[in-house]
Amino acid sequence: MDVGQLEKQLEINFKDHNLIEQAFTHSSYVNEHRNTVFSDNERLEFLGDAVLELGVSQYLFRKNKDMPEGEMTKLRAAIVCEPSLMNFALELHFGEYLLLGKGEEQTGGRQRPAILADVFEAFLGALYLDQGFDIALKFLKVHVFPKINTGAFSHAMDYKSQLQELVQQSKDQSIEYKIVEEKGPSHNREFVAQAVIKGSIAGEGTGRTKKEAEQRAAKYALDHSKL
Repeated sequence: MDVGQLEKQLEINFKDHNLIEQAFTHSSYVNEHRNTVFSDNERLEFLGDAVLELGVSQYLFRKNKDMPEGEMTKLRAAIVCEPSLMNFALELHFGEYLLLGKGEEQTGGRQRPAILADVFEAFLGALYLDQGFDIALKFLKVHVFPKINTGAFSHAMDYKSQLQELVQQSKDQSIEYKIVEEKGPSHNREFVAQAVIKGSIAGEGTGRTKKEAEQRAAKYALDHSKL
C-alpha cells in the first residue's frame, strides 16, 4: 500500500508506519503470507471501535444538551453501525489501500461492507495509538461529526412523532407531509419533503428515501418553528 499517498490525502503523518499498514491488512492477506511479519487489523479494529464510541458519545453529550439518554443511544447506534462506517470508508477511498488475499480480492472484498467498516475502525485505532485521543477526535471532527450536523442520521430519530406530539397540543393545528421534488438517477434518488402545519411550510428536508426526507423536514420544523 502507498502509505505516503494516504497520509497526504488525510493530511496526517504517522510516526509508526507499521500501525497504519496493519490497519489496512485483512486477515486473508496474512493467511496467504505466513512467512512475513504482517499482522491483520482485527486487534486495531477492536480498539478503534472503543475510540469511535467514546468520541461520538462525547460529541453527542456536549452538542445536544437537552437530548435524553435514550435518544443519544439511538443516534449513536446509527452513527457507528456497519452501513455508516462503510460509507465513511468509501468516502475516504480506504478500499483502495486494503491488503487483501487473492480470493478476497477476486470476490469483491474492496467493496464488502463488513471489511470497509472494519478498516475504518482499525484506522481509528491505529491513529489513537500513534497520536492519541485528541488527534483521533480531530479526525472525527473532520470526517464524521459534520454529517451528524447535516442530519445524515436523522432517520434514526423519530422526529415526526415528536413534532406530532407538539402539534397536537393545539387543537386547531394539523400536520401533513408533501414530497415536492424527486431528483437524481433511479439508483441514487433524492427526495425533498415539506412539513406543512396549518397550511404553512414549517420545515423542509432531503433524503435518500421519502421517509428520511420527511424525518428531516420534521427535524427542521422542531428546530426552527415557533409552535
